[in-house]
Amino acid sequence: MRFREKDQPSRDGYDEDSGPPRVVGLRDRIAHFTWSACTMSTGAVAIVLANAPNTFTGLRTIGKIFYILNVILFCLFSCLIAIRFVLVPAKLSASIHHPVEGLFHGAYWVSVSLILNGAQAYGVPDTGPWLVKALEVCFWIYCAVVFIVGVAQYFVFFQGERLSVRDAVPAWIFPIYPLLVVGCMAGTMVPSQTGPRGWYMFVGAVTLQGLGWVVALMMYSLYTQRLMTSALPSPSSRPGMYVSVGPAGYTAAGLISLAKQAPSIVPPDQFTNLEIADGEIIKIVGILSGLFIVLFAFWFFCISTIAVIAGARHMTFTLNWWAFIFPNAGLILATIQVGSVLTSEAINGVCSALTILLVIAWLGVAFCCVRALWRGQVMWPGKDEDKDMHEVGWGRCGVL
Repeated sequence: MRFREKDQPSRDGYDEDSGPPRVVGLRDRIAHFTWSACTMSTGAVAIVLANAPNTFTGLRTIGKIFYILNVILFCLFSCLIAIRFVLVPAKLSASIHHPVEGLFHGAYWVSVSLILNGAQAYGVPDTGPWLVKALEVCFWIYCAVVFIVGVAQYFVFFQGERLSVRDAVPAWIFPIYPLLVVGCMAGTMVPSQTGPRGWYMFVGAVTLQGLGWVVALMMYSLYTQRLMTSALPSPSSRPGMYVSVGPAGYTAAGLISLAKQAPSIVPPDQFTNLEIADGEIIKIVGILSGLFIVLFAFWFFCISTIAVIAGARHMTFTLNWWAFIFPNAGLILATIQVGSVLTSEAINGVCSALTILLVIAWLGVAFCCVRALWRGQVMWPGKDEDKDMHEVGWGRCGVL
């Protein structure tokens, strides 16, 4: 299977008169398969559908379809990126510390979290207690792995890269992003955990969510400094601005979700000897904390939306377009939790409308992604996040 540069439309950025066309084979294209945010976004849609406040016959089936599709895509993409590293072993190390592609390594682990979350939401009600125990084990393994990833990858950037604040982007948060979804994952799993296991999971989720949120705040400050002192990102990369919506959205959703579980999880006299149970106190504090944060996510959503609209005429597809889905799913999940604790039918109605828009957006981005793949706009030499890795491995993989 062969592709030639001269066969690509001129709008793809190739100069047909620059020299003889280079044959690009299937191996070449796989060698440019980078860490994908597609599974992260697909899994997020499945979780939003599982938490939708207003349901109808078939909604859960639609959610299961998205969940199963996400598992299939995750397995496929894991195989493709493994093949990439087998074909070009040097790219394994390069992809971790690369100043662009390396940031998206966190997307892989966020996808794992969403698969575990979906297994709880869609699998536990139809299976036995073995899955509950398996998810508990997976939860703690996940927490340990992503903590190590968050430490190691930031250290690699601190030691080996010199990124300019003028180029700061929300994707700088990605190495810690897997910890920002721990709260939502635990909020789904805790109700199935009996005895002290639920309490341990509660404590672990709150502490790790706090770590993720504080690190995200530090990255927020660098990003806002860039927005104040430098130009906006290029139009094609502006969808990536939505990444800034996710940390606040998922933190708010996680805090409120965990707070709702607190009265039945927190031991009565864990922190105080008051007449009111400690769980009730934590519930109030957690809900107020979530409400305190949720509009911060909406603020970044508004800024990102205005920036995208302003540059829409000059936008071409990039993998950043998947940021239309995943971060905004966090905002929707937070809004769903707000509607639940405030028992507001109006907010629930807004959430239902936003969920429909999210599914439509996913369909649109998926179509554009497949079209870009066919046209050679992604998984093509010089087109992806690894476009300046041409010196790594072979320059030309040959034809398959």
